[in-house]
Amino acid sequence: CLDHAFVGKTASCLVNPRACHELELQITPNAHASDKDRRKIAVVGTGPAGLAFATTAATLGHDVTVFDKATEIGGQFNMAKRIPGKEEFHETIRYFDTLLKKLQAQGKVTMQLGTCVTHDFMKSHTFDKWIVATGVNPRMPPIPGVDHPNVLSYIDVLRHNAPVGKRVAIIGAGGIGFDVAEFLIHHGEKDLTPDELNKDDWMKEWGVDKTNAVRGGVLTSSDDDTHHDEVKPKRKIVMMQRKQGKLGAGLGRTTGWIHRATLAKSHAVQMVGGVTYNKVDENGYLHITVTDPKSEEKVDQILEVDNIILCAGQTPHNELETSAASSTSSSSSSAEKDDDLASRVYTIGGAYEALELDAKRAIDMGTRLALEIHDESVVPGKHKFESDVGPEEKLFSVLKRFM
Repeated sequence: CLDHAFVGKTASCLVNPRACHELELQITPNAHASDKDRRKIAVVGTGPAGLAFATTAATLGHDVTVFDKATEIGGQFNMAKRIPGKEEFHETIRYFDTLLKKLQAQGKVTMQLGTCVTHDFMKSHTFDKWIVATGVNPRMPPIPGVDHPNVLSYIDVLRHNAPVGKRVAIIGAGGIGFDVAEFLIHHGEKDLTPDELNKDDWMKEWGVDKTNAVRGGVLTSSDDDTHHDEVKPKRKIVMMQRKQGKLGAGLGRTTGWIHRATLAKSHAVQMVGGVTYNKVDENGYLHITVTDPKSEEKVDQILEVDNIILCAGQTPHNELETSAASSTSSSSSSAEKDDDLASRVYTIGGAYEALELDAKRAIDMGTRLALEIHDESVVPGKHKFESDVGPEEKLFSVLKRFM
C-alpha cells in the first residue's frame, strides 16, 4: 500500500480504501436505507471486489444477496493466502467473513454460497442491480502444444492442487509467476496461518541476530548461507519472460526486492529474459529461443521439464455480462426490451479489467461503486470511480520527465 508514495500517489490500505481518503469515502451506516435509495442487489462472486461491494452496500442500507459457486468466500484470496509470506490473507478473509456475519444478523445480507449463477438464473430472479465480480481466467498463450497434459495454469497449482514435478518451467515473470515459484519452492505440507509461522526461522532467514552478538544485529552472509543449506529446495525452476531486462521489474517497490531476494537465495530458480516460446513437444518439453541482450545472438534450447506452468496474464471472466448484452441486442419483443438485463449488470474487479491480480484496485472499485449504486445515473460502462489526481502525483509526473 505504501508503493503509491513512491510514485507521488496518496498512500492507502489494501483492505480499507478509506485510509487517507476518509473525507472522500464516507460510509455512513443506513445512509441509503430509505425507500428512495435502497436497492435490491445481487453480487456474484466473493473475491476482493465482490466482498468490498457487498459489505459496503449492505452497511449503507441496501438489500444485498451474495452468490458464489464456491462453498467458501475469498475468491483469489484463497490462492494468495497459500503463498509463503502472504499468510496475512487468511486474516483478510476472516475480517470479511466476520463482517458478513454481522450484516447477516442485521438482515442486510443473504448468503447463497454453492450457487452457480447463469444467464438463465439471472433472467429468472428479480434484482434491481447485478454486480458481477467473477474475477479472471488465466490467459492461454498461443504456443503450439500448449494443451499438453504437462502444461498447467497457476490456478491448477494454487487452487486445485495439481501435482507438480521436480523440474518446472514458469512462463511469465510478473507477480503471479513469482508467487508460483515461491509456492513451489517453500510451501510445506499444509497452508500456514500467521499464528503458525515460526518467528525464529524468519529471523534467521533474513539475517536478524536477536542476541545482538553481531555488530548491528545483522548476521553475516556465511551464516545466512548455512541456514539455506539446511533447507534444500524442493524443485529446480526456470522462470521466463518475453521481454529483455530484469525479471520482476514491475513488482511493488516495497516488496518486490523481497520476492527477488527470496528466489535468489534459494539457488533453485534460473531467471531468463528475452525468450521466444516455440512449442511444447509430445514429451511435454518446452522449446524456446533466447536472445542475448547485448550481442542479439539467438540460441535455441529445449527445457526437459516435468511441468510447464502458465503465468502469462489473465482475461476477464465476464461471460455473464456478455451474455446479458447479447441477449438484449437479439431481443425482438417490446417486453424483453423493457426488461433490459444488460442495463442492470455491472462488472467490477478482474471481471471489469484483468491486469495483474490487484486486490487493492478491486476492493477500491467495489467500495466506490457501492457508494454510488443508488444513483440511477450510474449505468454500466460509466460505473468506475477513482480518486482525483492529487498535487503530489501531478508534481511527480512532471519531475519524472527530467529523471
